[in-house]
Amino acid sequence: MAAATDKLSVFPAFFRVADKAVAVFGNGEEAYAKARLLANTKARVVAYADDPADDYSAYLAKAGYELVRASFSKTQLEGATLVFAATGDAALDREIVAAARLARIPANAVDQPAFCDFLTPALVNRAPVAIAIGTEGAGPVLAQMIRARIDQMLSPSLGTLARLAQDYRIAVDRLLPRGVARRRFWRRFFEADVATHVDNGDISLARRAATRMLRGREPVPGHIWLVGAGPGAEDLLTLRAQRAMMEADAIVYDALVPETVVALGRRDAERISVGKRKGCHSKSQHEINELLVRLGSEGKRVVRLKSGDPLVFGRAGEEMAALRDAGVSFEIVPGITSALAAAADFELPLTLRGVASSLVFTTGHDLTGAALPDWARLAVSGATLCVYMGRTVAASVATRLIDAGLPADMTVAIVENASRGDRRLFHGTLADLPALEHRSELAGPVMVVIGDAVAGANFENSTPIAAGQQTSAKPASQTQAA
Repeated sequence: MAAATDKLSVFPAFFRVADKAVAVFGNGEEAYAKARLLANTKARVVAYADDPADDYSAYLAKAGYELVRASFSKTQLEGATLVFAATGDAALDREIVAAARLARIPANAVDQPAFCDFLTPALVNRAPVAIAIGTEGAGPVLAQMIRARIDQMLSPSLGTLARLAQDYRIAVDRLLPRGVARRRFWRRFFEADVATHVDNGDISLARRAATRMLRGREPVPGHIWLVGAGPGAEDLLTLRAQRAMMEADAIVYDALVPETVVALGRRDAERISVGKRKGCHSKSQHEINELLVRLGSEGKRVVRLKSGDPLVFGRAGEEMAALRDAGVSFEIVPGITSALAAAADFELPLTLRGVASSLVFTTGHDLTGAALPDWARLAVSGATLCVYMGRTVAASVATRLIDAGLPADMTVAIVENASRGDRRLFHGTLADLPALEHRSELAGPVMVVIGDAVAGANFENSTPIAAGQQTSAKPASQTQAA
């Protein structure tokens, strides 16, 4: 937390520049950069350049900016609202700023803080929404990094939604009393059906939804996002998933989803753990279905957070069916499934030209029944097998695959907690795989990858699975740092 004495030396503000003259002085890259920044606005840019670089000149012509081919003179400042001195000549830039100050025009000299009446921020543009990030010149690269992160988080349609809100502002002020009623309307406007329709590009439906809300003809509709949380590393969450979590009133999550991922949701969102995990179900699937239907029927916007991808062994089909039957709207937000994360941890190509041209995702329990699944024939023909939840049935998996015709010395790769900082990597052969059942210290989700392509993996940070039942394997992050 910032100390009470940590105060800004600048006051963040926005200048009105629509249809007003902004003067940019300079011939090269520095002036070019300022002109590009001003392209985010409706300012009337006038570029003063006695010998502009070819690419800068071409840009000015394409942007429709006025180009004045002349050296600096004080008369060029007349009528300007803002001035950028970007000539590359420090002394000349100071002269331009001094003249602008005498004319009471705010000015900015590139890379000379003492000669800047204002600073140019890193800008996230969702016009009419604008987010400016400044560091008072201390770290322009840091400002750009922050800008990139914020830009990723915000929906590209945010500006469209804000413009639509402008269309309704007068009607809202006329029909709704100040205070709670208005705040509730705007909260729903920016988070509920209207925002969803705008995101989907259907402005007509968005207007109809906003009008119904304003007239109070229907209750607030709920909405459910079935979101893939990925394999566990929070930076593998998709941008769409992050945006949904920031909009949700409630987050319903499984036990395999780390708290660091759940924490990415809106601070005031209700968090509901449904604790589904092999051998430890705090709620049945039926109870989870009923919970989602109830929350949606109450008008809540809910993220149902599932490990990996919701459509890969995530039982999303049952939840979608329940929501359809109840008339609750929903959408799928895909996630990175654990097999892909495990392959990345091992630098392992899941498909490889001339070696493996097909890929099978399965659970170990598919290989415990009396009949061998049809896909087992693909394994014999060279497919790469990605076996989810395979630790407790490893012996059965190995035995059935060897009986089906896979060689006992086929290479296998095993990852606990794929993608996370505490992941552990093991390797061995199909004949070694039964040893996995006895590794009771492996409490996290385990992924087993089997196939000819596995031989091309990087085993530098991996431990032989048959090295001993209680052999302690360092987390991959520690091994790499050693």
